[in-house]
This record gives sequence, C-alpha cells and structure tokens, in this order.
Amino acid sequence: MNAPAPVATRSASPVEGCVSSPVLRERGQHEVFCGLTGIVWLHRKIQDAFFLVVGSRTCAHLIQSAAGVMIFAEPRFATAILDERDLAGIADIDDELDRVVARLLERRPEIKLLFLVGSCPSEVIKIDLKRAAQRQSRVHSPRVRVLSYSGSGIETTFTQGEDACLASLVPTLPGEAADAPRSLLVVGALADVVEDQFARLFDELGVAPRRFLPMRRATDFPAVGPNTSYLLAQPFLGDTARALEARGATRIAAPFPLGAEGTTLWLRAAADAFGVSRDHFDAVTAPGRARAARAIDHSLNMIAGKRVFLFPDSQLEIPLARFLSRELGAELVEVGTPYLHREHMADELALLPAGVRLSEGQHVENQLDRCRAARPDLTVCGLGLANPLEAEGLATKWSIELLFTPVQGYDQAGDLAELFARPLTRRARLEV
Repeated sequence: MNAPAPVATRSASPVEGCVSSPVLRERGQHEVFCGLTGIVWLHRKIQDAFFLVVGSRTCAHLIQSAAGVMIFAEPRFATAILDERDLAGIADIDDELDRVVARLLERRPEIKLLFLVGSCPSEVIKIDLKRAAQRQSRVHSPRVRVLSYSGSGIETTFTQGEDACLASLVPTLPGEAADAPRSLLVVGALADVVEDQFARLFDELGVAPRRFLPMRRATDFPAVGPNTSYLLAQPFLGDTARALEARGATRIAAPFPLGAEGTTLWLRAAADAFGVSRDHFDAVTAPGRARAARAIDHSLNMIAGKRVFLFPDSQLEIPLARFLSRELGAELVEVGTPYLHREHMADELALLPAGVRLSEGQHVENQLDRCRAARPDLTVCGLGLANPLEAEGLATKWSIELLFTPVQGYDQAGDLAELFARPLTRRARLEV
C-alpha cells in the first residue's frame, strides 16, 4: 500500500518518481467522446458567447444528451445540421451558413462572441469554417466577434475541444502596454465558484494583477505579452500553451490543483514566481490546507490500499493518479493517458511512485485484457467501458464526471475524494 504523503512537504525533483520511466505507447482502436463535449462546460463559462456546431443530427443529439434539458433558460449552443443536400454538394454551404448565423444573431442579440465549431461531417466534406468565421466577423463586427475551431473526434480526445477553443482565442487577445507590470494568467476553464476561490487566494497572497482564460464575459479579454506569466489549471491545453508562448508569455511550471497537495504546490509555484515569502504563503494557505485534509479524511478508509486502474480518456489521469496515490493511499495498477506532454507533466510524474506502469494512447482490447487480468478494486474509464466492466464485477468511476464536477482547489478536495469513494461504497453495500 502507498501511505498518504504529508501534504505539500515534497517538491518535484527531476530524478524522482516516474519522470524517466518507460511509457507503453499504444496505437489502435480507441473509445472516447469527441471534442464537441467541451461545449457543455464552455458555454456556461463564457456567459455572452454562443457555440454553433456545423455538424449532423448525431452531433446535436450528443451535445443535448450531455448537457441535459435546460427548461428555464435557452442554452448557448446549437447545431447547424448538415443534411443530404449539403453532403451532396447541391446546396451552397456558405450561403446557408450565412443565413443561419444572421437568423441566430437576430434572435439572440446578447451574443458578443460566436464560435463556429467544426465536426467530423464538416471536416470530411472540407467546409472552411475559418474563412467563414472571418467573413462573418467582417459582416457583424464590432457587435459580434466570430471565431472557429474544430471539435471533431476523428483523431482527438474530448478535452481537446477546450484546448482548440482557447487556442483560437489567444491570437485575438490584446497586447500588453509597453510599461505593463508582470501579470498572472490562469488558463483553463474552472467552475465559477473555484475561480472565485483562487482569485481570493491570489489576492491574499499579493499575486496581482491576475486574470483568467476563458473569461466570463466576451468583452473582458486579458492582455498578453512578454510580461505575462501563465499557470495552467488544466493539463490538456498544449495548443493553447504554444499559442500563448508565441505571444511572449511564459509558463509557470507546477503540478495541477487537484487535492490539497496539488493545490498547494500549484499556488506555491505562482507565489514563488511573484516573490511571495514562504511565511506569508503558509499563513494564507493554512486554513485551506486544514479544511482539505479534514474533508479528504472522510474517504481515506474506503480508498487506502485499493488498487486503481486508469484508462486513457481525459488527460487528467496523471494528476488524478498522483492524488489517489499520495493523498488517499491507493495502489496504482496502470495510469493511461491519451497524450503525455512530458514538459507539462514533469512535476506530476515526479510525484508518482516509481515503477508505476504508464501508457500513452489507446488500444482498447489490449487495455481491457490487462484490466481484466489485474482485477483492480476501482477502474476509472469512459462511459462506453464502464457498464461492460460493471457487468463483469468491476467497480468503475466515469472519467467524464471528473470534468463536469468542480474538483480543483482546497474546498473541492473532499468532493474529489468522494467521487472515487462512492462506487466503492456502493459496491460494499451491495455485497452485504
């Protein structure tokens, strides 16, 4: 069993953990939601933006099913459905899209930022949504800004939808003034309650000015330039990070803010970068660390010593594995991730137990064989695998739930632990 580590007493070292461990790279059949799924949390985050998917009825059903039925408010997403005439080339796609956009903006005058979102069908028939977005921006500017990105699932995993969306925003961000002070940009969609908690902590630490991307209002664009230091709040934002660095911004290396330890090391990386003293940092974060430790304790007995297998799905797997191992005492059987960005994950890999099996990419059949052979106590996987594995007697946790639930920060650490404890608790009750 891996005993829980004292929270935030260790720092990542390039010679520790799994930094240099071999990685099993798998290429084969994969099972994952497409990038359109990111719209479910992004449309709630940017409150005056709208996401128009150019796709099929299947695309529309996917997003509506994932988002649920919204009775009291119109959602900020829709699908411009490609039908047989579009696929056969009989209709003029540009003319039809122009009409849909005009009708949408007439009906919804509160929209300030419109995303045209590509799908598998729109990419297969080669619709140039980037050019369409530029054309629509010329027509509707300055009232509405129109951008485009791809949410196609042909060769991506579902969290890359957020990455593509934010990467499309970066070139439109204003530049810094020549005399701008050093600023912090927190990158990655966070629930509003989590963002507010982090904003208060940064204010108490004296880390300012600080901004968040994505922003809540489309008109509140953060300035970016050589005096911008950015801190990733989500581990799947490789394209966004490259776009920010092309604008001159510098990444602050840190683990991700999952669990008490991850949150503390994440905040400490920012505090160190902005010259905050260690004593002041400890004083500001002590209450949060204590609350998180108490909350995590409620799930510790259920998870400690349990064997966990993580299928590749969301790119959250490595930070989650670190949390499970170091704060909940779980034993890691295998940690799979769709893509392994070694630079962004270096601090996380250093905190994993040495010798853990890491896999990158997916070959569903091979991974299922290893999972069945291992018979773990808990399997973290996508929805498509969960029910079959449950039927075989394995307890599962839906990985997509970890994206839809606020889990970052001190005050959510107990909720994160509970998400893993719940299926084990349910199985224990069923076995009585």
